[in-house]
Amino acid sequence: MSKTSSPQGENTSQASASKEERGVVEQYLLPFINVASRFPLFPGKNNEDVVAQLLGWTREEVSQAYANTEENTRQAALELLKEDEIVDMIDSLPFDGEEVIGVLGDSISLDAQGWVYILKHLLDMSKENANFTFINASQTQDTTTDALRRIDQDLLVHKPDWVFVALGTFDAQRLSIYPDRTLIPLSDTWENIQAIQDILEHEVSNPPVWISPAPILSELLEEHALYTFSIHPQDLAAVQDIVTGKTGGIVDPKSNRMGEQPQAWHYIPDGLHHSLTGHMQTVREVLKTLVEINQKGHANQLDPEEYSEE
Repeated sequence: MSKTSSPQGENTSQASASKEERGVVEQYLLPFINVASRFPLFPGKNNEDVVAQLLGWTREEVSQAYANTEENTRQAALELLKEDEIVDMIDSLPFDGEEVIGVLGDSISLDAQGWVYILKHLLDMSKENANFTFINASQTQDTTTDALRRIDQDLLVHKPDWVFVALGTFDAQRLSIYPDRTLIPLSDTWENIQAIQDILEHEVSNPPVWISPAPILSELLEEHALYTFSIHPQDLAAVQDIVTGKTGGIVDPKSNRMGEQPQAWHYIPDGLHHSLTGHMQTVREVLKTLVEINQKGHANQLDPEEYSEE
């Protein structure tokens, strides 16, 4: 006698699939949605109902998910404040608490549970009468070409006092359908990064702060069902060299903040985006660089060659 599926079995299967789908959305979609920046003219851009409808969730579910990520980043900031070195660095930052801080990046810095928001909590907690304004002008999987095109509309209109540039990872991707070249030729990456530097030096009073692309766990990325590209270490290393050769503050110039051999616990399962501990590593390096800037002064006094020394 052949077996037939019972209605109860079907419901269980559907519930399981729904739970799995929800997990994928929570980890790989919700943290990287920036409706306001992606669609600046859309009237509902700042309405959580829009995100809820996009995901097929209720507004309450979306609000709770965002509240969870907010709490996670706040707790990460509190953990960092337990470190004496972090407290000492905060006292030496070039901020008075009123700065507008801009971030131009990709999905790694857009992450709602990422280093940008951990840093914001850290500064708000540790600076008396803090009134920082953070403008996160990052977009999912942006290349340097994408970011250059929107730097004025998404970032400079806010008149930032400081700008962090966290780009280059997605320039180095090789599409599965055409793996013979990187998506953005290295010469174009160089020209885009140089253009961004020229713009920021003209438009922003403080030196740009460049965040080197962190290594990728290539095996995990290539095996992941959500992605149709790969990133090879040698391609990413060439982009890292361009970023760390710029004038200004260089965060993690050797690109080893995830460990000399990158540790898997600093990444979510795609091997590309960072876990909470990985983002905390970036915050540590950002603080070190800001202290160096405060000690050395203007960008033109910062020599990138110094970073190659042990």
